[in-house]
Parts: sequence; structure tokens; C-alpha cells
Amino acid sequence: MTPIKLAIVGVGKIVRDQHLPSIAKNPDFQLIATASRHGTVDGTPSYTSIEAMLAAVPEIDAVSLCMPPQYRYEAAHKALVAGKHVFLEKPPGATLSEVADLEALAKANGLSLFASWHSRYAPAVEAAKAFLAATTVNSVHVVWKEDVRHWHPNQAWIWQAGGLGVFDPGINALSIVTHILPSLFLTGATLEFPQNREAPIAADLRFTSAGGLPVHAEFDWRQTGKQSWDIIAETAAGQMVLSEGGAKLSVNGELKFAEPEQEYPQLYRRFAEIVKAGTSDVDLAPLRHVADAFMLGKHKFVDAFYD
Repeated sequence: MTPIKLAIVGVGKIVRDQHLPSIAKNPDFQLIATASRHGTVDGTPSYTSIEAMLAAVPEIDAVSLCMPPQYRYEAAHKALVAGKHVFLEKPPGATLSEVADLEALAKANGLSLFASWHSRYAPAVEAAKAFLAATTVNSVHVVWKEDVRHWHPNQAWIWQAGGLGVFDPGINALSIVTHILPSLFLTGATLEFPQNREAPIAADLRFTSAGGLPVHAEFDWRQTGKQSWDIIAETAAGQMVLSEGGAKLSVNGELKFAEPEQEYPQLYRRFAEIVKAGTSDVDLAPLRHVADAFMLGKHKFVDAFYD
């Protein structure tokens, strides 16, 4: 088949580290344009706005939107109205309502919309899901703690309303949890806000399922040294640990599964799949949990945070 002619909007670190290498290795895509206020890609026509790009390169079939979530709806709406399939970096938007509106617009125009959750494609996630499905799960503890100064240096947007704060990495954990566990709902939360920021730096969340499964999640952006991205489940078959963001699976201390990370290559394989099938993939469960945390959570103000 003819490759899907792809454009990228928002050329930043994640695009250079993950999107570009994945696209280059996928024969289903051909990168033909980019739009970004500052970033460019060597050898690819570049524009400073999505409007200019869509006007100049009408043969674009699909766009990957990689700007901060607060600005994604407007760009996605323009792309869908122009007849382009849309790949949304995570989180898919700043609100649930705007993503639902995009999903309806994509459907009305016969286009594909992909709300991508890269951590769901971590190597050991499916193995963890299969393990949990074959036993009784008694409790789950999620520990997602990292150093914001290392991963998001001087990124003001992430601390602004709609930038999600610690939920930017925390939603990765939630994207895995919602994939490997039964349906959950939030029962309580505490969100810690630096006095000088609009978004939280830490969150403590409590969930349960209809069957009473307790799930405790701890997110924190102040951890230095070794970073923690772990999901620990106590089960009838022993303790399962899904570690390193979903890269490794251990049971009772014994490593059961580990493979090289292929998250973004798999995202693009999935995007090509739904474009060819004329369908969409828009699971809002992780973002819904974040919205619930902001709605139900107690706000605790802590010391000011400076980059």
C-alpha cells in the first residue's frame, strides 16, 4: 500500500527521541511536513503553524499532535475539519469534553482518531495482564515517583492549569492500571500543590472496584536518585511486580518477563492499523481518573517549587 503521508505538529524532545525514529522505521508512514514554533526536522518542509502547513501541503493524510495538551484541541479540530486522521500524544487533551468532541467530529467525517497511551505498550504489560487474569488479586500498590527537574526542565506549561503537573507521568501508570485491572473508581485523593504552581507536584489516590479490590497509587515529582515506576499486586499466586514503567515482570522475586522497549513503534503500528480499518481508538479511562482526582481530591499546599 501507499504510505500514509504524515505530518507532525510540535517538534520537541519527545518527537526527536521517540516519534521520528519510530516513523522512520515504519513503512506505513512517510513524514512529509512539520509545524512548530521553533523546532524543525532536517530535510522536511517546516511551517510555524498548523494552518500554514495544511494550506501548503494538502496531500497530508494524517497528523501527529505533540504540543502541550492545553493547545491540542484547536489543532486537532483544524486537522479533522481538513480531512486528516489524528494521532494525539498523551494525555489526549486538557479536558474530557474536548476529546469527546473530537471523537464525534472524527466519526462524523469518517476519520481515525487515536488517543495514544504509550505505557500500555511497554513490553511486560500484556504478560502482567495475563498473570492477573489467571489469579485472584487482593490489593494493588502503584508507586510512580520521579525527578521533574530531570524529565521536564524549565517546561512552564506543565505547571499551568491543564498541564496536569505530576499527573503527566502519573497518567502513564493509570493507562497501565486501566488496561490490566478491572474497572476502578476513585474513593479519595490528596493533591499537593506548590504555593507558586497551578498543578500538583504529588498525589495520593485510593481506588476500588465493584468487587472491592483496593488500589493505592502514589505519584511524586520530587524523587531524586533512582526513579520508581512500579505496580505491585498481592495475589493468590504471590506478589507480582511490574517494574521500570512496565518493562519487567517479576513474580515472588523471580524475573518472568523482560524485553527491549518498543512503545512508540507499537503506537505507530496501531495508528496505521486503525487508519487502514477506518476506525478510532479513544479510551479516556486514564484521563477520567485524573479528572476525578481533581474533582474529589483534597488540596494540600506545600512549599513553593522552583526549577
